[in-house]
Amino acid sequence: MFAAATKSFVKQVGDGGRLVPVPSLSEADKYQPLSLVVKKKRCFLFPRYKFTSTPFTLKDILLGDREISAGISSYQLLNYEDESDVSLYGRRGNHIVNDVGINITGSDSIAVKASFGVVTKHEVEVSTLLKEITTRKINFDHSLIRQSRSSRKAVLCVVMESIRTTRQCSLSVHAGIRGEAMRFHFMDEQNPKGRDKAIVFPAHTTIAFSVFELFIYLDGAFDLCVTSVSKGGFEREETATFALLYRLRNILFERNRRVMDAISRSQLYLDDLFSDYYDKPLSMSDISLKEGTHIRVNLLNHNIPKGPCILCGMGNFKRETVYGCFQCSVDGQKYVRLHAVPCFDVWHKRMK
Repeated sequence: MFAAATKSFVKQVGDGGRLVPVPSLSEADKYQPLSLVVKKKRCFLFPRYKFTSTPFTLKDILLGDREISAGISSYQLLNYEDESDVSLYGRRGNHIVNDVGINITGSDSIAVKASFGVVTKHEVEVSTLLKEITTRKINFDHSLIRQSRSSRKAVLCVVMESIRTTRQCSLSVHAGIRGEAMRFHFMDEQNPKGRDKAIVFPAHTTIAFSVFELFIYLDGAFDLCVTSVSKGGFEREETATFALLYRLRNILFERNRRVMDAISRSQLYLDDLFSDYYDKPLSMSDISLKEGTHIRVNLLNHNIPKGPCILCGMGNFKRETVYGCFQCSVDGQKYVRLHAVPCFDVWHKRMK
């Protein structure tokens, strides 16, 4: 009966699907802000998740004895009074009947009345908590962490807000026959025993809560999944390996891009050199055959093998030549390789 009332409350209040009804009155005190709950998927046939309470809070699974400084704010939410008719042939009606053991002889419906009165909302200061957890680590030796880590279906969650009653509340259930002009026509003349049931529970009882999932990394750091897009759980070793390989791939890709950019720039530089040379009417002998200028030589005659030209042999294609100049030196080498045309004249023109 309590579970049916909290489900009805969450359905009517809404909150975008974030609110979760408290399943049992005996566990209501375990769904307080910063408490830990375990979220599990029932099976592939049921899309909804099952939340199981634990006797631990977020501080209990963290290393160190420092308290969590994030405060909890509270305010009045609404005044809730609800009366609803439930068919005995529906799933909700069967659940209520089995829960409270009401006598349904001669009845086709039940009326449920929930009087919660003014309820208050208590929520954790999210911004303060996010700043604090950046310096905290998870204790992997804690029993709850070990058990949750061994199950791939279990996700640890932190209760971020709870909705509580402010006064003594009552829930009542009545079995009867649905009338035409009124909601119910109770069989007062027969008045069979067990047709009415009611329970009273104390003030400050939690009736609904919402959670943020925890994503825990291999090094003990963890994140709060503040959106429905991000998912909680434990980082697996294979996931970490894949992430490392992905980062290495990006590093290599960036390095290769920089090398290609450098090659492209050098190629543009060579194109500029050759365009300057060809834009002017220079002959093969304009520079190299003048008196006092450097002389082209065949390096093979001096036992120097064929190699890349110092100008055009450093780009995308390793253009090689047997010609060069002994009057020039680069990097301690007493000669430079230069194509006869046009590299030899371009080189010495730039040097001049």
